[in-house]
Amino acid sequence: MVGPSLSRGLPVQRQRLGLDTNIFIYFLEDHPRYGAWCASLFELIERGRHAAVTSTVMMLELLVQPYRDQKDELAHKIFALASTYPKLEWVPLTMHLADRAAELRARYRLSTPDAIQLATAIDHNAECFHGNDHDLRRVKEIECILVDDLV
Repeated sequence: MVGPSLSRGLPVQRQRLGLDTNIFIYFLEDHPRYGAWCASLFELIERGRHAAVTSTVMMLELLVQPYRDQKDELAHKIFALASTYPKLEWVPLTMHLADRAAELRARYRLSTPDAIQLATAIDHNAECFHGNDHDLRRVKEIECILVDDLV
């Protein structure tokens, strides 16, 4: 159950959430500052209180470090956990999403992965986007919630 100190900034009503890669990383690595809050968010998603959407590009981002460190077993565990997580929709990059991401990247000078994640969230009707990149504050098309502001 989510304690009061961890509930700050968590969605209180059923929402469809867009998730950035760093939210998963904080959760998987039990980050000293952000890990508990992200675990609380994932608990709400797993229990069906919220649906979540993310791009398959996130899987690429999640797996780079384990493969770089030649930790294939860890990469397989991350893939298995992330790809089967309940109430999480994985959206492949399509031509339409690539076009939308290019618009967002041009307008806000975002990184390509951030633009793809945002385009995915917007196109798949997420009500907000959880991340921790301060460049997200410029985006107007969707409410961007930075974990840094909550923890």
